[in-house]
Amino acid sequence: MCGIVAYIGSDQAMPLLLEGLKRLEYRGYDSAGLAVLSDDGEIKAVKTAGRVHVLEEQIESQGGLEGTIGIAHTRWATHGEPNNTNAHPHDDDKATGHGIKVVHNGIIENHNALKTLLLEQGHVFESETDTEVLAHLIGELYDGDLESAVQAALREVTGAYAIAVICSKEPGVIVAARKGAPLMVGVGGSEYIVASDSSAIVAHTNKAIDLENETVVKLTRDSFRTTTVENMPVSAKLMELEVKLEQIELGDFEHYMLKEIHEQPQAIRRCFKGRVDVESGRVVLGGIADFAPQLLKAKRIILLGQGTALHSCMVGEYIIEELAKIPVEVDYASEFRYRNPIIDEDTVVVAVSQSGETLDTLNATRESHQRGALTLGLVNVVGSTIARESDAGVYLRVGPEIGVASTKAFVGQLAAVTMLAVSLGRTRYLGEDATRELLQHMLAMPDHIQSVIDGSDGIRDVTAKYVDLENWLFLGRGSNFPVALEGALKLKEISYIHAEGMPAAEMKHGPIALIDKGMPVVVVATRNSQYEKVLSNIQEVRSRGGHVIAVATEGDAEIADLCEDVFYVPDVPETLQPMLTVVPLQLLAYHAAVLRGKDVDKPRNLAKSVTVE
Repeated sequence: MCGIVAYIGSDQAMPLLLEGLKRLEYRGYDSAGLAVLSDDGEIKAVKTAGRVHVLEEQIESQGGLEGTIGIAHTRWATHGEPNNTNAHPHDDDKATGHGIKVVHNGIIENHNALKTLLLEQGHVFESETDTEVLAHLIGELYDGDLESAVQAALREVTGAYAIAVICSKEPGVIVAARKGAPLMVGVGGSEYIVASDSSAIVAHTNKAIDLENETVVKLTRDSFRTTTVENMPVSAKLMELEVKLEQIELGDFEHYMLKEIHEQPQAIRRCFKGRVDVESGRVVLGGIADFAPQLLKAKRIILLGQGTALHSCMVGEYIIEELAKIPVEVDYASEFRYRNPIIDEDTVVVAVSQSGETLDTLNATRESHQRGALTLGLVNVVGSTIARESDAGVYLRVGPEIGVASTKAFVGQLAAVTMLAVSLGRTRYLGEDATRELLQHMLAMPDHIQSVIDGSDGIRDVTAKYVDLENWLFLGRGSNFPVALEGALKLKEISYIHAEGMPAAEMKHGPIALIDKGMPVVVVATRNSQYEKVLSNIQEVRSRGGHVIAVATEGDAEIADLCEDVFYVPDVPETLQPMLTVVPLQLLAYHAAVLRGKDVDKPRNLAKSVTVE
């Protein structure tokens, strides 16, 4: 969702705030703004629709902003269209206000009721945002103590928030708070940096406080204190950031998405390191070891996710049922708690999220825990909310992912769910020899992925033949069906080509009507238990004039005679194929977006982490 950065220290705030916004822009880029507070209490603010570079140009045209305290924001619009007025920071009422400015990530669900109350008190609103309501509410409750006013306002708020607040009457203070949206405080030698994630902090310090839910922090230049919204003291735990600056730099790559595709082999090696033990024929997952008895008696597993994470859950259903023989259900996290899900103490719920902050997935996890299920988190971000609130979990270890379209996190999720399946299967039906053989294949996957990446230029050439066509189909069967869904999602996310993914057999039940002469149809057609059926589906497409692009197993000469183009991948066990077959589809989508001149890393209307429902 939106990105927040704030600074208090001895350096000039404006350059640091702009740098932080650029690092956080993947979280939202509809509009941007910042406010700087001078030592004499004067606040100067600039905000604008558009990207951070537009904001930077406006600030430069005004001669810059002087001051060592400031707050900044890059927005993904929820309430109100992206324009100058709706951009953050927002003020309390100008006529009666106290010079309060607020930046906010999240949604104030009861903003309409609060706005009605404030209108009755004579407040005048300028924007369409829920954030302005919060700014006015803080102003209404302000009596000379910004920290107390923020605490009092947040006691009236329903919803999710991460906020940073400054006030012209308290020029040496920043107050920040979070509930349901991520926020951390970087701790330097004589400065503090508040940010939505570590990418805006790591260039300045490797020490940070990850704020707990419903925590308020008051920062001055030489101290901080943390309290609850009820003004009860809470301890703050200082941690060392795992992210290194070089991990979030673009390096020699043109786009973060391409960089992250190329990082996948090393990311999978990190994911497997210390966990996959071929010699003993075991997978060792320390994060869930204490819950082995509950996992052993599990009668059902529910996998929850959204978007790309949901597709990894769908692959996981095939893998877990195949290796561990446990019934698995996959659910949209956003729909899960709005029905009456049947959960008992023998149910294990696995929440899958790259950020660990996806609000729908987090709320579904909380609902599952309340109903008595063992909850596990498969997340990438250490210390994220899902990681903290789940009973146990497995970190992906794939490193920070900046590109909005997820690539290495998806492959990492497949690696993690495969390890979970092997671990469960070994305690049930998987023999030692079969396990050892599978683990050997798993450790070979990084090299196999690299071999596919090495063929990127050929994938680009094929993509160029079809990139001007606006309707595509992606087909797959078995565990490669979710890969077809993921391939279609990647293509439409970043190139804006309309694409549908579906089980290959489902095509005959309606969607085949879409196929006409020249339509690109991407078919995942590796040699597996359903190979012959997939060949029949390819014939059905060809007979109606569709152009078939196949993802096939190396050495398969038969399929080359059936298809216009083929992307070959190494021959691996069927259980591991999705970790490999998705890679050419990632590259296809990437090259399509570049060839069409689209902004690969910042596709329209999207943000990296969805922290609102």
